[in-house]
Amino acid sequence: MNQEQILKELQYKAIRSSGPGGQHANKVSSKVELTFNVNTSIGLSDKEKKRIYLKLKNKLTNDGLLILQCDETRSQHKNKELVIVRFFRLMDNTLAIAKPRKKSKPTRSSIEKRLKNKKLASLKKANRNKPEY
Repeated sequence: MNQEQILKELQYKAIRSSGPGGQHANKVSSKVELTFNVNTSIGLSDKEKKRIYLKLKNKLTNDGLLILQCDETRSQHKNKELVIVRFFRLMDNTLAIAKPRKKSKPTRSSIEKRLKNKKLASLKKANRNKPEY
């Protein structure tokens, strides 16, 4: 993943934030919408594109666009920075390959300890019964 190339491919749009806010919110477009086209990206290899399609299929549009929005602050510039950070964090998590899990089995001593505890528990419960004469 070539971050500099991807940064050039990102498209931004400033839109009005939703919710209450009075005059300021009605005049200022502080919400930032980031759009990234996975299909036409030069900064991603074919393998990375396939991985993104598999992992982010519920976040992508039918055209292969990834759209993220940020309206956390009142500043358009801060929202733009936040959405870029969020985008690259999402890309890093998506493209990271998890280590395969190694199968393991319990040690002999842990098996014996478990069986011993089971036996003690069953004896304890058996001793609670009334004795037979």
